[in-house]
Amino acid sequence: MWTSNQSSQDDFILLGFSDRPWLETPLFVIFLIAYIFALFGNISIILVSRLDPQLDSPMYFFVSNLSLLDLCYTTSTVPQMLVNLKGPEKTISYGGCVAQLYIFLALGSTECLLLAIMAFDRYAAICKPLHYPVIMNQRRCVHMASGTWISGFANSLVQSTLTVMVPRCGQRVIDHFFCEVPALLKLACTDTSVNEAELNVLGALLLLVPLALILGTYVFIAQAVMKIRSAESRWKAFNTCASHLLVVFLFYFTAISMYVQPPSSYSRDRGKIMALFYGIVTPTLNPFIYTLRNKDVKAALRRALTKEFWVKTR
Repeated sequence: MWTSNQSSQDDFILLGFSDRPWLETPLFVIFLIAYIFALFGNISIILVSRLDPQLDSPMYFFVSNLSLLDLCYTTSTVPQMLVNLKGPEKTISYGGCVAQLYIFLALGSTECLLLAIMAFDRYAAICKPLHYPVIMNQRRCVHMASGTWISGFANSLVQSTLTVMVPRCGQRVIDHFFCEVPALLKLACTDTSVNEAELNVLGALLLLVPLALILGTYVFIAQAVMKIRSAESRWKAFNTCASHLLVVFLFYFTAISMYVQPPSSYSRDRGKIMALFYGIVTPTLNPFIYTLRNKDVKAALRRALTKEFWVKTR
């Protein structure tokens, strides 16, 4: 009765945390605060990277791309989650679910590739410093960033289409708080072995291969850093790489636990927790990881705030 009264036949019902109603209000407050911090942090990184001439470098070009990704990433899911947590209805339209699935998967796929590109940028800066301006020229950086976005959205088009086409036999109750591939495949009333194989293959290509390249790249970076004679330069290189590695760990660890496994073995509670990490926690923490561990970004933020203060006091 609850299903038929509160949603049309084309809507999906997102159970979310409805089995634990006492959690909904605290989670609403936590997600709202996290979303505000994610908006503030990522928008600040984008503006500072674009407006401060001292941050006009390939590294901050890719960092601003990452912030744009995280900004869109959280916006594709969190507002709907907040509505469902606070309101009596836990529904999302069919079109809204498909759009959310496509956008979220596209942005996640793009981030997998972008983090690998950022590792290559650090490799070129530290291991090939004399050739760095040539290797990472502006045109090449734009092409590399564009390639990650195009590849991510192309992958999402394939996976989302295959997921949406799976027969559900009228099942509309999704035991998740947003529309995601593993949760939607759980609604299938037919054999999904082909979809699971496809998901694992693409998951390995977009998660395990870039991760292996990142780890291999950092082996060479570590060797180069140890050869740097200046303690200050060595610490600066280590600090920059540590920020990137922390972001890589937070994103890849949780994403791999979700997408490089058969959806039939998908655990609803673990899936929800992992999705919270790569869908909310990581995009919220990323700008603060780069800001708090980076003197250049902190200095740029201070310059921007000081300039704004003097403009207002004149």
